[in-house]
Amino acid sequence: MARIISICNQKGGVGKTTTAVNLSAYIAAAGKRVLLVDFDPQGNATLGIGLKPRQIEKSVYHALLGYADYATIVKETSVPNFHIIPASPDLAGALVELMELPDREFMLKKFLTRVRHQYHYIFIDLPPSLSLLTINGLVASDEVLIPIQSEYYSLEGLGQLLQTIELINNNLGTRISVLGAVLTMYNRRETLSREVEKEVRRHFPYKVFDAAVPRSVSLAEAPSFSKPVVLYDPHSSGAQAYEQLAREILQLEPRSLHNVSANGTV
Repeated sequence: MARIISICNQKGGVGKTTTAVNLSAYIAAAGKRVLLVDFDPQGNATLGIGLKPRQIEKSVYHALLGYADYATIVKETSVPNFHIIPASPDLAGALVELMELPDREFMLKKFLTRVRHQYHYIFIDLPPSLSLLTINGLVASDEVLIPIQSEYYSLEGLGQLLQTIELINNNLGTRISVLGAVLTMYNRRETLSREVEKEVRRHFPYKVFDAAVPRSVSLAEAPSFSKPVVLYDPHSSGAQAYEQLAREILQLEPRSLHNVSANGTV
């Protein structure tokens, strides 16, 4: 049964989608079956692997509200073992429709519960704001990975996110844990990056991964070629950082994680 990990930061522009796409690709390249759920109405993860959100007939929106089943919306990517459930602009409208539903915070969890036995890992790319979509993604998750941009402003909303996770656990009966934080847009030669790293490692109450993702031309260019960086430029510094992060996460794999066969059965 899959570990479900949401990638979340309420601040935008921190490398959240870049982390979602490239971490998913590297874990798939390690032989794990991986599903990425693009749960951001902007659809950047969907674009980054070569799909056009406005041309998608069925997306995560349709699955969320019961208008389509898994088989009609899941898409293969260019990396073996790596699938994506794409987003479309319709997802923004789901905020209104969800408000009318009972158990509205649990809709994504109900959907993923039906498919999680087919994967080792499910990653959820969440929007950069606190909304009912974000709450759905967190409720559906076992763990949360937090990308932290290497600048001081990125530290300000971190406590708020941790408080949000605690409130969800207390009020909705969930047991979401914090997998850890990963530093992004990091430059070892800059004093600011080193100072932010020192502050995060000193004060963040959970694991901070050793991998630090640098600013990288290859990471910026790869989405325009509809490829994760493992296929676009695997020898770049950004690729090496995500490969290291994937190894660190795999080392934390619980022994209870089920083996999944090539056809997706347990």
